[in-house]
Amino acid sequence: MSYLPYAVAGWIFLVGIAGIATSKNLIHLAVCLTVTQSSSYVLLLSVGYVKHGVAPIFLGTKLGTTAVDPVVQALTLTDVVVSVAVIGLILALALDAHRLSGTVDPDGIADVSG
Repeated sequence: MSYLPYAVAGWIFLVGIAGIATSKNLIHLAVCLTVTQSSSYVLLLSVGYVKHGVAPIFLGTKLGTTAVDPVVQALTLTDVVVSVAVIGLILALALDAHRLSGTVDPDGIADVSG
């Protein structure tokens, strides 16, 4: 068992959180949130990885062949779809905030009343 994928997932998560904490732009904030969520893809795929495992959908595989877990792959695909929907909503809200306030700086948006 290798701990490298878990370390990479943690590093990607920390880079995304650092970007979120230091962001002065809503678009940059949305991209950093996407980077943070992509760490969950690496984590899920590393949990489902089986050394020398084959895809479980091949018809020609023999009985007893080691296969990777398809549930983890399905969860990762679901995570990607949810991420796209969330980032679309966040970017739409950022465009709306820019239209109303004229800026994408989160500190400048707080001064808008309406």
